[in-house]
Order: sequence, then structure tokens, then C-alpha cells
Amino acid sequence: MYDAIVVGARCAGASAALLLARAGYRVLLLDKSTYGSDTLSTHLVHQPGIAALARWGVLEQVRASGCPPLERTVYEVADIHIEGCARGVAGQQAGFAPRRRVLDALLVDAATTAGAEFRERSRVTGLLRDEAGRVVGIEGRHGDQSFAESAHLVIGADGMRSTVAQLVAAPYNARDPLLTCAYYTYWPDVPADLELYERPGGWVATVPTNGEATLVLAYFPQSRFTEVRTNARHAYQEQIRATAPALYERLRDSEPAERLRGSGDQQNFFRQATGPGWVLVGDAGHHKDSITARGISDAFHQVESLVGEVGSTLGGNPARLDAALARFAEGRDKALAPGYEATLSVARLAPPHEQRLSLLRAVQSDPELVAIYLDVVAGIASVHDLYTPRLLELL
Repeated sequence: MYDAIVVGARCAGASAALLLARAGYRVLLLDKSTYGSDTLSTHLVHQPGIAALARWGVLEQVRASGCPPLERTVYEVADIHIEGCARGVAGQQAGFAPRRRVLDALLVDAATTAGAEFRERSRVTGLLRDEAGRVVGIEGRHGDQSFAESAHLVIGADGMRSTVAQLVAAPYNARDPLLTCAYYTYWPDVPADLELYERPGGWVATVPTNGEATLVLAYFPQSRFTEVRTNARHAYQEQIRATAPALYERLRDSEPAERLRGSGDQQNFFRQATGPGWVLVGDAGHHKDSITARGISDAFHQVESLVGEVGSTLGGNPARLDAALARFAEGRDKALAPGYEATLSVARLAPPHEQRLSLLRAVQSDPELVAIYLDVVAGIASVHDLYTPRLLELL
């Protein structure tokens, strides 16, 4: 009998296993993929997520991997150029964007060091339930071998297309249409900061990562997905040229280091977070368009919240555990709803309103306002925090 079985060993699952194991629980961590494999991602971890990695003692390993700190952000839209540094949170001013094969492996290593048991290439095929219908474990396969394991809590951290969510028939509490499709690849020896370029119908970002490479992402309206995918390389280059012409010139003499990757399935939803004996964290319970790159930081927030609520309830009275899970679910929705709405707004790729452009023109003229604005981008502050006496004076 395990205290918790965590399905999925990426950012949400591996960190959940880490914190639960450190709390003294017996944890089984499963993943259908292999240890250290890659996955689609923007890679960016905003400062709230970096503060979590620092609390968990993992940030130094991220630094040691050769992943550069993202200490300066550039944002351009219309005639506006904003450049500066966020104020940060908990002493963390820089973001980082480690390759997922680096970050996920570091978190799995930390979890196993803390005492969690890890099984790769293990696919969940069903759930165990007691007479009352409560989830009390999982059934799975590892190669040709079937297995079953029991636990007080099953945690689904297995991504947007979560098997656990399907097996418990978790309903959607909120669901919005697909808004963008995105393509990206890695460019060697292209100097860049964290750079964001916006125009109607287009969004481009540069994200320095491991191996002295820069991830360059191009976003398109979902309505163009069928057209874009027929010649994705050409569409990708044209979107960079139209949206970020100076960046396009920087890339002209380079060749990508890896193949072009992309997705037209960036879903936007909240699923019911929990039920008797189960809970969903990370993308399994809540997913939004990657254009604001909030997924990893939000996953870390959910995991810390879940472990904080569960406290000493695992292995005790199931009613106490269910009450703790209900508190987690309520807190998750309250904490993540503003970022969800903000992401949908950005992902529509609509022409910016003149009122917003006026605000940004005022922001770009004052370094302190720039720092607050970049806190908003990172999910540290709300847009209401921008309305300081200085901004009102400039407006």
C-alpha cells in the first residue's frame, strides 16, 4: 500500500512525488515515457516557478546544467519597445528556460533521492475502486507485464490528455475554443534575451535555453492551422519576418539545430480537480494556451498547494482527505482563473486596443513601471498593480 501513486513524471508529477516523499509519505511515481525524454514545451519557467525550484533545492542544478538566467525581457508591439527586468519574487528576479529533458530529469532525481519509487515505461490502464466506488489504486502495464498497486490517493499528473482524468470521467468546469497553433525550433549561436513580439495575427518569442541555443516560437491563429501545417517551415519563417523583422535578420545566416516542432491542439479548460481518492494536477486538471508560458509555474503552484492541504491526512480518515482535496480544488480555481483569462486575451491575437497602447506607451517611459509590467507578464503582479500614481500622472 502506497500513500500516493503519481501518474506522470513531468513537472507536475515529479514535483508532487518530491514534496510528498519529503513529507514522509510512501510514493510511487509512474511515467509512460523514458527517463530524461523530451516533450513539447515553451520551456520558460517564470519567477514564481523559479522561487519554487529554489525552495526545493533544485535551482542550483538547473544553473549547473548550463541553462542561462533570463535577466532581461524585451517586448515590442506597434511603435512600443519595452525593455527591462522584473522586480521578481522571493529574491528571484530572473526566469530560466531549461530543456524539458533536463528539468524533468532533475525533478525525478530529487524525488527518488527523497525516497519516491520511480517506474518508467509504465502505462496506467485502469483504476482500482472499493465497494463504495472510491479510487484505491491503479492497474497498469510495463512492457508485457501487468501490475496493480494500491494507494490512499491517486494523483493524475499525466498532461492535457490525462488518462486518469478519462478513467474518473472528470467533467470540464470551464472550456474555451482553441485559439492558436504554434511552431518552434532551436537556433544555435543566436544571441537573444527573453523577447516577445506581437502584431495582429502574430506572436513570436525567443527563449534562450541549454546548449547555447535559443528557442524561437511562432504563433498563428487557430483558423490558419490547416494552411500553416501544409508548409510549416515556410509559414514559420514568414511569421518571424512579418512579426519580428529584426530577429528575422539575426536568423538569416543560421540554420536550426533541430527539426521544427508544432501543435494545433492547445486546449483551454479547467477540469474538476478531485473526487473520492483522486486528484488532478498540472495540465491534467487545467490547461491553457502556451502563449503566456504559465504552465510550468502554475504546475509548481498547484503541487505546493496540494501538499500543503493534504498535510497529515493521507492514510487517515478518508473524509478528512476528501475535505483537504476540496480545499485544494477551490484554491486552484481561484488562483489560476485570472491568468487563464489573461492568456485567452493574448491568444486571440487581436489588434491591440488604443487604450492598451496608450498604457504601454506610458509604461515604456518609466523604468519602475517597466519592472511592474514585467511582473505582470510573469504572473507575479496583477494589471491593477500597474496603476500607480506615476502611471496615472503619465496617462
